[in-house]
Amino acid sequence: MLEWAAAEGWNPGLDDVDAFSQADPRGFFVREVDGAPIAAISVVNHGDDLAFLGLYLCQPEFRGQGHGYALWHHALAHAGGRTIGLDGVPAQEANYARSGFQRTGASIRYMLDLSGPPVAALDPVVDLGAAIALDRAVNCADREPFMKAWLTDTPTRRSFSLGRETLITLRQCREGAKIGPLIASNLDDAEVLVRGAAAHATGPVFLDIPDANPAAAALAARLGGVETFRTARMYRGTPPATNHTRLFGIATMELG
Repeated sequence: MLEWAAAEGWNPGLDDVDAFSQADPRGFFVREVDGAPIAAISVVNHGDDLAFLGLYLCQPEFRGQGHGYALWHHALAHAGGRTIGLDGVPAQEANYARSGFQRTGASIRYMLDLSGPPVAALDPVVDLGAAIALDRAVNCADREPFMKAWLTDTPTRRSFSLGRETLITLRQCREGAKIGPLIASNLDDAEVLVRGAAAHATGPVFLDIPDANPAAAALAARLGGVETFRTARMYRGTPPATNHTRLFGIATMELG
């Protein structure tokens, strides 16, 4: 599934697969034709109230034949009565709306220009419990299994902070590196976090921001960001009451 995502230009992180599967091992589905997978989707359950849909892909030669649509309905049932979120490409927004999803905003990817003076080194995240609690407080969603895996450092993914009320994760991707989540109390702290984390990156650095936080757009502008991709954030059911004033970057467009 991640290879297909890479082929579509989604540029997943090199170590994303473990965090994806630990979040909800049963939340990944494929459709086969003659024993070969031809379509895929994830509907990952986070706690009792929220699920997030991603990695919805169909091989080009099988599109328009109903395979993806059948898999879509099969996978949605995995969420039960949970609210389901997704980041959808604009071309599919009307199709998602027909399945009960309503647009609440947008997620916007920026490639950053991080030239400038160096900043002080950041602290590694050592208290996973506090970091997970911060994520829960800001996003108003319980996604502990995912965040526990996401915040555990790997050779290509590291998390940092400036104290208990800030959090940033940097992960190497097939092209450059991505930042997310990015939680801070103000624009200046967010900039220090980005510059400090980016010191550990190889290649260009990308940040996915929620358009509901104007300060996140200001951060992207301050860092010379160039928009490279945009999705519609949509939910079926009641969206979580995210504290967008502190959320400067989402974890992933692929998983939420």
